[in-house]
Amino acid sequence: MPLLCTGTGKTTLSTDHNRYLIGDDEHCWSDNGVSNIEGGCYAKCIDLSAEKEPDIFNAIKFGTVLENVVFDEHTREVDYTDKSVTENTRAAYPIEYIPNAKLPCVGPHPKNVILLACDAFGVLPPVSKLSLAQTMYHFISGYTALVAGTEDGIKEPQATFSACFGAAFIMMHPTRYAAMLAEKMQKHGATGWLVNTGWSGGSYGSGSRIKLSYTRKIINAIHSGELLEANYNKTEIFGLEIPTAIEGVPSEILQPANTWSDKKAYNETLLKLGGLFKKNFEVFANHKIGKDGKLTEQILAAGPVF
Repeated sequence: MPLLCTGTGKTTLSTDHNRYLIGDDEHCWSDNGVSNIEGGCYAKCIDLSAEKEPDIFNAIKFGTVLENVVFDEHTREVDYTDKSVTENTRAAYPIEYIPNAKLPCVGPHPKNVILLACDAFGVLPPVSKLSLAQTMYHFISGYTALVAGTEDGIKEPQATFSACFGAAFIMMHPTRYAAMLAEKMQKHGATGWLVNTGWSGGSYGSGSRIKLSYTRKIINAIHSGELLEANYNKTEIFGLEIPTAIEGVPSEILQPANTWSDKKAYNETLLKLGGLFKKNFEVFANHKIGKDGKLTEQILAAGPVF
């Protein structure tokens, strides 16, 4: 069950032959399990190809709505590489256009809650196992980076924080939703994970985007239970537990510091992002969660430590 902001890869990662699909966004977690309330997917299709994402490519047929794409008026052939209108080209299609869609769109209680972030600073690990307090901290923070193609007018990446990964849509205080999530996770034995689909080896402009094939293997390792049995090391500043090895993923990329040639720049960037997290969380610091407020203390302790 992924929780995330736009541009992090939710549609691409949720469309996978290894799992049934109940939806790429807008899920409800009730006493009976999870369900989707959209009935379809809203995929980015810039540079889309049958080789990279065959299910999404083949879902674009009669009944699919395309936005901002450029096509030949005579042949009606779409040029998915054309960014002349915007990089944020989209395809909206019914869920049944995906071969392994599960109909009706319902599922059991999740055993994994995956927070997706696109870290353009390049300092968050590709995957981290989170404690319950860390899950709540990062859920309340809702960090990702706005990059070209996800928001109008964005040319360079910008750190952004959207509480509960959807601040524009929530009615109650973010900490209320965090407490609800924690209660569900404890009751059903779910593990929290932070998966970074952003940059490695440097920030945006100097590093490179983490390969989709690696992220897919990470997601598969989470669901198979492989990562619950892995050995872990803890990172500095954020105190994240990162696995030492994942089958099919180069071990050196699991620890971001290993991928930066300029270690001083890495440390400075890590401190910068940590500072942004702390500044963003100041507004939540005095809001008590739980009758005695102890949970608030645990969440604050789960953030960056300098």
